Amino acid sequence: MSTLHATTVACPHCGRANRVPAAAEGRPRCGNCKQPLPWIVDAGDDDFAEVVEEATVPVVVDLWATWCGPCRMVSPALEKVAGDLAGRIKLAKVDIDKNPRLSQRFEVQAVPTLLVLDQGKTVARQAGAAPAPALRQWVEQSLTGRQPSPGG
Repeated sequence: MSTLHATTVACPHCGRANRVPAAAEGRPRCGNCKQPLPWIVDAGDDDFAEVVEEATVPVVVDLWATWCGPCRMVSPALEKVAGDLAGRIKLAKVDIDKNPRLSQRFEVQAVPTLLVLDQGKTVARQAGAAPAPALRQWVEQSLTGRQPSPGG
């Protein structure tokens, strides 16, 4: 059982508040209307394995810093992508200043650095901010390259 915190997310479909854990099996769904919920969590040095690497869905990792202007610009775009792709991805935000081991592990030289991890393995990486449509296309292309095609 996870000792991690849950966040409260308003369902974009019906508005009902739902508790969404940082780490869990499957995909979060609204308790009221059963629609997929955006899964946006914070992760750090101590819980990254549980929150990200053990996730049952692909995870977009946002390695950012509080002092970074482009990071503040890309954050709402990433949250929009997480909402658009609810049920298909999880978004994990990592503050590199508070989590130096992860910053070192992923060799972050510029922020924001964005990763797509699938079953704990990095399948895509990009540095710098981009608008939501470009980020969504990048995430979807990253996932298409990793997943087998339907029926095959």
